[in-house]
Amino acid sequence: MNSEMQQLHDESGKKRQQQQNKNNGDGTPQPRFNLSWLYVMLIGGILYMYFFNNESGAEKKVDYTAFKEFVEKGYASDVVIDKRELVVEMYVKREYDRKVFGNGNKGKGKRAVEVEIGSVEKVEDFLDKATEEGHFDGRIGYKQSNNFMSNLIWQLLPMVFLVGLWIFIMRRVGGGGMIGGGVFNVGKSKAQLIEGGDKEGKITFKDVAGQAGAKQEVQEIVEFLKNPNKYTSLGGKIPKGALLVGPPGTGKTLLAKAVAGEADVPFFSLSGSEFVEMFVGVGASRVRDLFTQAKAKAPCIIFIDEIDAIGRARANAASLGGNDERESTLNQLLTEMDGFGTNSGIIIIAATNRADILDKALLRAGRFDRQIHVDLPDLNERKEIFNVHLRPVKIDETVDVDMLARQTPGFSGADIANVCNEAALIAARHNKKWVDKQCFLDAVDRIIGGLEKKTKLLTQEEKRTIALHEAGHATISWFLQYANPLVKVTIVPRGQALGAAWYMPEERQITTKEEMLDEICATLGGRAAEEICTGRISTGAINDLETVTKRAYGMIAYAGMGENLPNLCYYNNQEYQFQKPYSDKTAELIDEDVKALIAKEYERAKRVLQEHREGHAELAQILIDREVIYAEDVERIFGKRPWTSRTDEILAANYESEKKDKEDGENSSVTDHKTENEDIIRQKAVQAILEKEKEKENEKLDH
Repeated sequence: MNSEMQQLHDESGKKRQQQQNKNNGDGTPQPRFNLSWLYVMLIGGILYMYFFNNESGAEKKVDYTAFKEFVEKGYASDVVIDKRELVVEMYVKREYDRKVFGNGNKGKGKRAVEVEIGSVEKVEDFLDKATEEGHFDGRIGYKQSNNFMSNLIWQLLPMVFLVGLWIFIMRRVGGGGMIGGGVFNVGKSKAQLIEGGDKEGKITFKDVAGQAGAKQEVQEIVEFLKNPNKYTSLGGKIPKGALLVGPPGTGKTLLAKAVAGEADVPFFSLSGSEFVEMFVGVGASRVRDLFTQAKAKAPCIIFIDEIDAIGRARANAASLGGNDERESTLNQLLTEMDGFGTNSGIIIIAATNRADILDKALLRAGRFDRQIHVDLPDLNERKEIFNVHLRPVKIDETVDVDMLARQTPGFSGADIANVCNEAALIAARHNKKWVDKQCFLDAVDRIIGGLEKKTKLLTQEEKRTIALHEAGHATISWFLQYANPLVKVTIVPRGQALGAAWYMPEERQITTKEEMLDEICATLGGRAAEEICTGRISTGAINDLETVTKRAYGMIAYAGMGENLPNLCYYNNQEYQFQKPYSDKTAELIDEDVKALIAKEYERAKRVLQEHREGHAELAQILIDREVIYAEDVERIFGKRPWTSRTDEILAANYESEKKDKEDGENSSVTDHKTENEDIIRQKAVQAILEKEKEKENEKLDH
């Protein structure tokens, strides 16, 4: 038993030692100490010692008369005679230091005065006499000064050391040798190189959820790098570049990292802003150095993130915001991508969310051959992204991934990752062991609407007005066919809003005029409810009016849905155009159409509220009492909503399709079995017919 206990003790000691070693640096690397400060302190110490700390040696030159006077007064402690240079150094006793050097020259250690003499014998005689008289009781020493070269070497050696140390520090700060990179290596590329054999932190296409179309596009690039003969044998050429275009947070950079992990080739990664510097010509120099490094590593991939930092369209005139340094960088990039030189085996992948402002010369075929759109994820893709980000999260059985995907339309991959993280933080804040459904709903509300402000004080009249406003939104959206399905309504202040109505937004590929009008009408429901129930309007509908106005102008000016201006679009994406793409008269017609459209939908909202006034009042009272109501409460008051949402239709269709595919699979197996039996029977029948014909032929031959 004792041996077993000793063994367990030893094992636990080893584990503690391993953990300690890991914490001390054997595991995760600790932050490195910056040696630049050590170099600076070392140089400062040497300068101080060389120029300010000269404790030994003569600090004051005097004549021979003063020297004799100091000796006779008993100031001398020791005397050193230089026979070659005819110089005497007299070291002064500490108690007489001020009398010789003054109050401002009080030093540490021995101080000396220097005097030139004419004869060593006279000085010796004088010192012997002073010794006999008791004025001098020190020692007499002799020295021979070095020659001129020795003195010169000792004077220059510290300076040479300082210069050498300074050059060494400049090399370290510059990131390498100064030759070829200029001072501080400012012209060198700052691209991060990832070798093909690196396995640590490797990202593949399996780590990228959704974006099936984009992954298929970049997969061809990976296949070309792995097996170029497959394409070149048919006369195909390797693409020069691919441009990833999409909103922020959709996974463009992640997709590029996956390409690097899948291709297993050298991967140069840098941002577009790293080309730009305060020095003229640095950007172009870094582009040249980048391609020089890439040629040495070919085949390889160069990834430039946020390429709009250097790829912005060049201005037609200097007064319109031209930037010579940025434009020279862009010109050098264009030359490297498609110049007289050959860059075979180098593929450039760039990412941006502002493709409309890029220079046309950058987007032409032969440079960026293809544009790969990385759009916001749809319903199924959001489900896949949620499954990826929910892997490290401890969730319970109440979490429905389908519901979360439906609740987050328009969310990017980064937004979904933020939702999962925020839900985990909320669960930890409430001391929960698992992250449940309510935590995710609160996280979505927190990201969309902001933090709850239950401490904000409201009067009963203000609370009633807010309840009527939010109940108006809920009532009208319930009775309009194309309005978004209601989830919940709250009058708890959140962010800048005093109340909010949460919907399950519809994701439409195309939007009809009727759908847009229903959305405008539902948005105006709050203002209409205030006017009908209180006889007054408030500033609570400012955000609603802003949304309605923008949508109405979009319908009239861009979508061509106006009464006076049908089938006309006045969209303009020119960055440096300072005038509207339509006349003042057309602007008046647009304004008239917008006013008429909004007024019509506002009257429709008031009619719907008048028809369901009792239910609206009951809904508002429940809001005042409970502060939060859900779709179930609205259904209890108004009855079941007569229309099915678009999302429910898609999910039902997908379910029926999967069910049919399953049944078809089962039927196909039965059919295949039947087909096999029929083939056997058919073969037997054909064989029997052939045998009968053969027997008939034999009978004829016999006759």
